[in-house]
Amino acid sequence: MKPSTSSSSPAVLAISSFRVVNRRNLIQCPDANPYLRINVSSKNSPLSHDEFVNVTVSGVFHPSDGDWVAMISPSDSNVRSCLLNKIQYMQTGDLSELPLLCHYPVKAQYVSNDPNYLECNKQERKKDNNTASFETPCILTRSGPMKFSNPNQPLHGHVSSTDSAATSMRLTWVSGSKNPQEVRYGDGRTLTSTTTTFSRDDMCTSILPSPAKDFGWHDPGFIHSAVMTGLRPSTAYSYRYGSDSVGWSDKIQFRTPPAGGSEELKFLAFGDMGKAPLDPSAEHYIQPGSLSVIKAMTEEVESGNADTIFHIGDISYATGFLVEWDFFLHLISPLASQVSYMTAIGNHERDYINSGSVYGTPDSGGECGVAYETYFPMPTSAKDKPWYSIEQGPVHFTVISTEHDWAENSEQYKWMERDIFFGRSIENSMASFCWTQTNYKADMVLCGHVHNYERTCSVYESNCLAMPSKDRNGIDTYDHNNFSAPLHAVIGMAGFSLDNFSQPRRWSLVRISEFGFLRGYATMEDINLEFVNSNTRQVQDSFRITKGQK
Repeated sequence: MKPSTSSSSPAVLAISSFRVVNRRNLIQCPDANPYLRINVSSKNSPLSHDEFVNVTVSGVFHPSDGDWVAMISPSDSNVRSCLLNKIQYMQTGDLSELPLLCHYPVKAQYVSNDPNYLECNKQERKKDNNTASFETPCILTRSGPMKFSNPNQPLHGHVSSTDSAATSMRLTWVSGSKNPQEVRYGDGRTLTSTTTTFSRDDMCTSILPSPAKDFGWHDPGFIHSAVMTGLRPSTAYSYRYGSDSVGWSDKIQFRTPPAGGSEELKFLAFGDMGKAPLDPSAEHYIQPGSLSVIKAMTEEVESGNADTIFHIGDISYATGFLVEWDFFLHLISPLASQVSYMTAIGNHERDYINSGSVYGTPDSGGECGVAYETYFPMPTSAKDKPWYSIEQGPVHFTVISTEHDWAENSEQYKWMERDIFFGRSIENSMASFCWTQTNYKADMVLCGHVHNYERTCSVYESNCLAMPSKDRNGIDTYDHNNFSAPLHAVIGMAGFSLDNFSQPRRWSLVRISEFGFLRGYATMEDINLEFVNSNTRQVQDSFRITKGQK
């Protein structure tokens, strides 16, 4: 295909020029070149589930630094122009140009990423009449379809906690096959999976069909789940999942978290991570910090520095382009397959017009929580009630949804009031948005949505009721033996392009605009927390909450 030169890298933009390519009229390029060929080769043929492919373009008369190749999945998708459907696509975010493609390209890459490409016929090259852009794409030629060696292969296994006892763990994975599969774990124990999926009909829409309902739809295959029981807290086990008919995963080792009420816990927490490509490709929605954060946290997990992980909202940023959930699940596998990966729902998973969300924005692209709750079943009471609590070690975690009604006297509010009131030890509340009217003796509120790191005083209704003091090591220490209000920490700096800070507020103590994650270590007496810069691995903020014996 033919695009123009882009002066800035799409990998660092919230909305890249490639992201809006499906809003353009895709035509066959004029002056067709009969010598143009695309050859796709790979290490394995058919393809394995995880490998790079080499795309060779030959016979180009006038190489341009704007030429690009795109991957379409499935291979029989309609990538012609859908001129009569252009009104349907206005919800994709770019109102200046209407969307005209029938199906969204999964990813694309400039051919000029190979520097030798532009050297072809350099002396004879002149202005190419076909040169266009992501904004005005046209098709030069197409390759034949590529097949996978095992389309039903079980993939992307991730574990999560089911309760506070830490004697059972849920394993969730995806496969192209709907037939039940197995997880084999521990000393020869075997469980059969339950299977679910979701369809285009499950997606939300409005007068204007949503991306998830229309050009962003991608068949998710089948999601398998099994709860491994008979486990011991704080214990390592191995497992693998699949079946003899579809194949088996590699043998993986995971560790159960500490049981609620035990004496210590090591955890990582962050929000707004998303994903980024592992090659120079452009994709619909790229979160540039996600790769460094995943790499740094994988090192923490493999070093034994994390018993559990909390990802608090804005999970994959698929936002109606369903194939990107697969991208995300692939990236987090090194983490989520080894320790409990707990999540909270965010606006980019749930919000949609007239769907029951508090905010009537189209931020989920029509997913309205369906994809999120299918891929990440948490210990909630029911579907579309994605709030829950769990105790791990000495910490009581209360996870709420700011995308559902949590006003006073709402169902969630009453649940939250009961849960926090009866919570014991060190209390954490987690949500996608921050709020400052919480004062049910929650020691700390962690939230995302804003894409940076910020820490407050002990704040209630925007007023500092207490300030931390310095301990003998110079660490800010909040004394919650004399509790006044929770401190708040914004931890939405795990991937999405970083936000600039507004003017500082009186309750704001620390502000950092770097990619990273929060690392915590809790005992019965205190909890020590650090903001870790994922690029440098340096600790850029440290603080401590004391509670119980001194």
